[in-house]
Amino acid sequence: MPPEIDSPQTLSSKETGPTGASGAPRAVTVLSVSAVLLLGVAMRIFVTSSLWLDEALTVNIARVPLGSLAATLKVDGAPPLYYLLLHLWMKVFGESDTAVRALPALLGILSFPLAYLAGKKALASDVRRERELGWLVLLLVAASPYAIRYSSENRMYVLVIDLVLLGYIFFRSALLRPSYGSLIGVSLVTGALLYTNYWCLYLVAVVGVATLWRSVKAPAEELRTARRILGSIVLGVFLFVPWLPIFEYQRLHTGTPWGTAIAPTVAFAYTVLDFGGSSVSEGWPLAGLLFLLALIALFGTARNERLIEIDIRTVGGARWEWGIGTIALGLGLSLAYVSGTAFQTRYAAMCFPFYILAVGMGLMLLKDRRIRYGLLAVVVTIGFISGIRNARTDRTQATEIAEVLSRDSRPGDVVGICPDQLGPATARLLSSTKSLGLYAFPNLQPPELIDWTDYALRNSRSNPEKYAKALLAKAGNNDVWFVWAGGYRTFGIKCERVVSELARLRGNREIVLKAKPSFYERMGLDRYRP
Repeated sequence: MPPEIDSPQTLSSKETGPTGASGAPRAVTVLSVSAVLLLGVAMRIFVTSSLWLDEALTVNIARVPLGSLAATLKVDGAPPLYYLLLHLWMKVFGESDTAVRALPALLGILSFPLAYLAGKKALASDVRRERELGWLVLLLVAASPYAIRYSSENRMYVLVIDLVLLGYIFFRSALLRPSYGSLIGVSLVTGALLYTNYWCLYLVAVVGVATLWRSVKAPAEELRTARRILGSIVLGVFLFVPWLPIFEYQRLHTGTPWGTAIAPTVAFAYTVLDFGGSSVSEGWPLAGLLFLLALIALFGTARNERLIEIDIRTVGGARWEWGIGTIALGLGLSLAYVSGTAFQTRYAAMCFPFYILAVGMGLMLLKDRRIRYGLLAVVVTIGFISGIRNARTDRTQATEIAEVLSRDSRPGDVVGICPDQLGPATARLLSSTKSLGLYAFPNLQPPELIDWTDYALRNSRSNPEKYAKALLAKAGNNDVWFVWAGGYRTFGIKCERVVSELARLRGNREIVLKAKPSFYERMGLDRYRP
């Protein structure tokens, strides 16, 4: 595997600023770092949004009895580890928004020390500089809009980030000084990654192939170490074998029917932008700055305080971090495109730690400490501005829908939901309104869970007019409320057809709320009186 990245070619072992100063006063440094860490923790805890589709669905799956978890996930399309952790967590802390989001927040805070240790492992031959890189990577993670987003969202992606950081630490430890602890750690992390998110398959495959190559081509004194690490990876893959039958069923019958494939180059660009928090305007310059620093780590050699020489052949610095992360992501994007599978930038959580390590190495190449920490301050500041936006942005319009229904509905009223993907978030907010009947399109099924099995085929066979008549039959002389949104893939205009049929049969459509494009999960609300 990789030689030490702090070779003279890329990262010098000694440095001072242009005036020979060693850095800022210790008190200023301690206060600044403490402020960043406290803000990073706060950004992960204080979120105002209600749970949107994916989060609410995650809670609903995790609350089923453990004996039913595998069967429930079989039709959802996800592996079980995060749901198992959340199930146990909810047994202790409950199911409120704050309680369930506390788990990813805790995992996000755990990424701080893991990022520090991973940075130290990347520069393991220089005690002073390994600590500096460790702190840089820690601060980058603490202020990262991407890390903040997925540390404040009740999904498995922050667990992926933690596991990759932990795996990097074990892997580097095994390379430097193989021990049973580090080798067992590689095995356990490998298995845990596969049980957390299926995109980690690509990362495990790339690391496995690279280690296999090393076990054949390495110098004689390194062969034994490489082969022991390869054996640990293989053992970790075997831990996944019991889940393979369910994985195969999911591969054939679930997938990503809600989205379409995009070109790998476009998806890569989206990923780089999202690592900078491109969902807000401040994220665009941050994404560019992070990418520039990562490129400096890959191609740059520091000649003096103001000059970095670029070698297009790449240099030793972050070559392996770039290589593993980029090839794993590229492999996943290419296979997704060929197979027609959708991609979301959250899937790139498996390569995010490698990217942040490369950014930290790029900062280390800036020998003038004033420039280095000035750029770090810019990155942290913009990152937290994006983080504040994340904390204050409501991700779902279901909050508005639930407020109206809780206030204006009457016992016996019926609520239809189309598409069913609007169901989990809406039903969660209406859980205390027991007098309402909630029925999702197309089969009047309960809205808390979604069966993704052959989803497109099921929707193509659905009958909107039949569904509308069934809603009216359920309502009798009560009001029918209809929560809906158009434009969902595989539904065509079927939700619009439900609207038309309800209006035809009841004769008076009252538009209570319109779907607002400002919401990530937008939806409207209609009312049909007797």
